[in-house]
Amino acid sequence: MLQGGPGPPRAPGDSGPGPEVLGSSPVTIVVTSEADTWDVDTSSCLGRGPFVDWEQLPEPQPPAPIPQDVLDRPPKELKRLAREGCWAGSHAGRARLYPRLIRQVSCRLVTPDAPVYGDVAARLFGQRGVSSHPLPEFLEGCPVPTYRLNPRGVAALKKILICVGALFPDITHGPLLPALAALLLHYSRDEAQCFESLSRLIASNAPHAAYVDQSFLAHQASCMTFGDLANKHCPAAHRLIAGAADNVLEVYSEWLWWLFPGLPFAYAVRVLDVFLLEGQKVLYRIALALLKLFRLSVGPAGPRGSDIKAELQAFAGNIAQHVSVDKLLERAFGIRLFSRKEIWLLQMANRKALMERGITVVQRRPCFHLAVDMQKFSSSIVTAQEMRLVWSWIPERFSLFPPLLLFSTSQDGCSLQRFYTCCEGYEPTVLLIKTTEGE
Repeated sequence: MLQGGPGPPRAPGDSGPGPEVLGSSPVTIVVTSEADTWDVDTSSCLGRGPFVDWEQLPEPQPPAPIPQDVLDRPPKELKRLAREGCWAGSHAGRARLYPRLIRQVSCRLVTPDAPVYGDVAARLFGQRGVSSHPLPEFLEGCPVPTYRLNPRGVAALKKILICVGALFPDITHGPLLPALAALLLHYSRDEAQCFESLSRLIASNAPHAAYVDQSFLAHQASCMTFGDLANKHCPAAHRLIAGAADNVLEVYSEWLWWLFPGLPFAYAVRVLDVFLLEGQKVLYRIALALLKLFRLSVGPAGPRGSDIKAELQAFAGNIAQHVSVDKLLERAFGIRLFSRKEIWLLQMANRKALMERGITVVQRRPCFHLAVDMQKFSSSIVTAQEMRLVWSWIPERFSLFPPLLLFSTSQDGCSLQRFYTCCEGYEPTVLLIKTTEGE
């Protein structure tokens, strides 16, 4: 049984990214949950867990009271309270709420729990120190933010990630896991509770509501899906990036890092509040809001430098200079996004496109650049720059493939019948028309 207990900080502050290293080996256990009831205790003795250097974090404003019946509220109202920051000022409240919220996540029957963590950690670290273990391979190339964890907290984070690698051997790529573990450690009474919470998010089987991408294929499909959503919901920002970057997908492949470790701690933990209730769709919303704000911040002049990825990351890190966390969330939830099921279907379509291209594992240099060869491109209708912009509007699952010229009036004449004959059987197609006035 998982109980709420003392955990986190008295104060949010800036994030402190800092990669650490760790290793791996397998085990599973059947877990059963017991229903229990309790009130949210926000007394001052709670909320200062042993894993965080609180002196480096500023003191918060006096916390607002959390309704004692908050966990009994309907899901829709609970989401509203989280979005509005009902427990944003109470670290003790988060320490009590987080384990309970995560207990409500539907997950696989065979899911490692806190006792299993104790057994596996004793086996892995009984004879050798944590420092002698490397990070699991699924974290290669992924940032490992520590968010002001103290040395004990950093060691605990490493142990938890090592045990995740040992107990979830099917995970091959997990860029979100280090940040989730680090943030949950702030609000956990011990390593085992943090591990159990993380395990339930990994093992979630809720329909169309994955919390954590666990393979390179799934992560890249999420990046492509974000590109599709950006094209639809942030067209001005999308055009800006398409004009400034040689490879739009390469920019969007880091969208998750704008949030973790990009956002300061006070912002990241507010994202976590709603993420635990609503899943991955929340992350799309926040990232789209950041993209829109970035477009506004650069103005008509556009990006200052040539590295658009670095500018986006810097913007996320300095977000407090542009907008408060409440305004950021307000903007994010003001976007009329697809339903959870529609986003899931879009991800599945993108996964299929990647698999058809044979892109299923991590590659040092992605081989799925936008497939228009600008060096050899020639057209009397559009310039190479215009074609790159047009190509960026096409959903990523189609723009992965090189285009084939089916019909051109300069070569095939102006017969409508011939036009239909040349294009018959091909799908999807793009038709470019230029008027005699150059429009």
